[in-house]
Amino acid sequence: MDHLNKLSRKELVVGLPKLKFSKDKLCDACQKGKQVKASFKSKNHISTSRPLQLIHMDFFGPSRTMSLGGNYYGLVIVDDYSRFT
Repeated sequence: MDHLNKLSRKELVVGLPKLKFSKDKLCDACQKGKQVKASFKSKNHISTSRPLQLIHMDFFGPSRTMSLGGNYYGLVIVDDYSRFT
C-alpha cells in the first residue's frame, strides 16, 4: 500500500526514519481494514413452535458508559419464536 513510504518521503511523521519500506506487505491497520466478516444466511424457517420455547441470552460488560440505573453490565434476551428482545 506504500503508506509508510509516503509518510517517510514527505516527512509527515516526526521521528520516522527515512527508510525504504517493502510494498509486498500490508501494515496491520490496512490488513484489518480489508478484512471482511462472513455473513450468516438468515433462517427461512422458525425452529420453535411457540414463544419462550427457546431464548438466546447475551451478557455484556463492563461498558464504558453507565446506564440510567447505574450499571456497567447488561443482559440482552431474545425470544427465538418472535425475535422480541
